[in-house]
Amino acid sequence: MSTTWFITGTSSGFGRLLTERLLARGDRVAATLRRPEALTDLRAQYGDRLWLAQLDVTDPEQVQRVVTEAFETLGGIDVVVNNAGYGVFASVEEAGDEQIRRVIDTNLLGSIRVIRAALPHLRAQGRGRILQVSSAGGQTTYPNFSYYHASKWGIEGFCETAAREIAPFGIGLTIVEPGATPTGFGSGLDTAPIMPEYENTPAAEVRRAIADGSFGLPNDPQKIADAMIHLVDSGETPLRLPLGSDTYDDVRASLVARLAEHDAHCDVAFSVTRDDLTRRDL
Repeated sequence: MSTTWFITGTSSGFGRLLTERLLARGDRVAATLRRPEALTDLRAQYGDRLWLAQLDVTDPEQVQRVVTEAFETLGGIDVVVNNAGYGVFASVEEAGDEQIRRVIDTNLLGSIRVIRAALPHLRAQGRGRILQVSSAGGQTTYPNFSYYHASKWGIEGFCETAAREIAPFGIGLTIVEPGATPTGFGSGLDTAPIMPEYENTPAAEVRRAIADGSFGLPNDPQKIADAMIHLVDSGETPLRLPLGSDTYDDVRASLVARLAEHDAHCDVAFSVTRDDLTRRDL
């Protein structure tokens, strides 16, 4: 039995790879993107099994309309993949207000819009899966990516809460966290004029590493797409799925460091407890 998928951001990267692989194995895909002509080759090859729609996730009315139309036209959707994304590569002072608004509006608010638009339909079905594409940068940080991190940490917090709320309806949600991967995302990063004041800082070090190719891209994009498909096929619904040796190592190191710092403040944390309560009461 084939599966029906709704995927945002399918013009390139993981969105395109997922669409190609799913169609090749006989599934149906509702592929959304800002430029539908980018998938005319797949439309010609797979016909009605590929449903195309123009979608800019920063447009609330368009999100609501396109998601509803996809469910109604296809008679239901099994898996919703939030993949559309935008990245700003700049230090905290270098990025412009419009860039900051766009990264938050795309990665955070855009993803929230798609989930909220899909939930009434998924609840009516009594089943469904949501895959939220985040990154290692949803739980750890790298210099020059502060605004990207703001959006990814934000959507992970939203999804962690939403997953608990929608589980009783038979809807599973998994946050997928790919590591650094040669998908073209890096070349598509938006940049800003460089401030000389940041020349001798970690921000400049990361900038030079990306420019000279020493910033590692250890992961295979096709294997990541396959891992996402396998997750759905398996029926498992973990809250998070780390994909990449760098994701595993970097996120683990970040979590260990955060826990150590958290524990170091145990005494002061409890020191502000009300006097009429004891530690045993808490």
